[in-house]
Amino acid sequence: MSEGSNHTISESDLIEGCLRGDRKMQQALYQRFASKMYGVCLRYAGSAEEAEDVLQEGFIKVFNKIGSFRGDGSFEGWIRRIFVNTAIEYYRKKIYLQPITEYEEDTLEGKYLSVLDKLEEKDIIQLVQQLSPGYRTVFNMYVIEGYSHKQIAEALGISEGTSKSQLSRAKQILQDMVKQFIERRKRVQ
Repeated sequence: MSEGSNHTISESDLIEGCLRGDRKMQQALYQRFASKMYGVCLRYAGSAEEAEDVLQEGFIKVFNKIGSFRGDGSFEGWIRRIFVNTAIEYYRKKIYLQPITEYEEDTLEGKYLSVLDKLEEKDIIQLVQQLSPGYRTVFNMYVIEGYSHKQIAEALGISEGTSKSQLSRAKQILQDMVKQFIERRKRVQ
């Protein structure tokens, strides 16, 4: 099956084929969504190897749970949620998130975001990957995925205060890393 041909298969045919255990349909589903879901995994992972582990684990869950897709929302959104949850579970098992002292969440959002606008996506991902696993996970869940602090606390087994402080600290660390990155880039140019 050529790479482009899997986009001509309808989502309902993909779902039905996967429910039957059809390997070609599983492969087509994988080819259709792997690169997008790898991007999700990469935001949570500390390395490309870890992202690949989460990607494989996520697709196993998609294939095992595909019968539970009810069609209420988009199929891609359903798959994405599985990958986010898989990434969270992966890091929850691997890392114990240690609370830090309560930190004021008064970083200058506008300034922070305008600095990020100057960076390419790959640069931002590399900077986020340098955060500790706890900070990286909370940052991704809140900023990228749109979870509330209450949802993050429940998913990770931490307090809302810890979620807020880890997000605030992650933003501060990222802001410092972005400044250093831009300064290094200016010196090279």
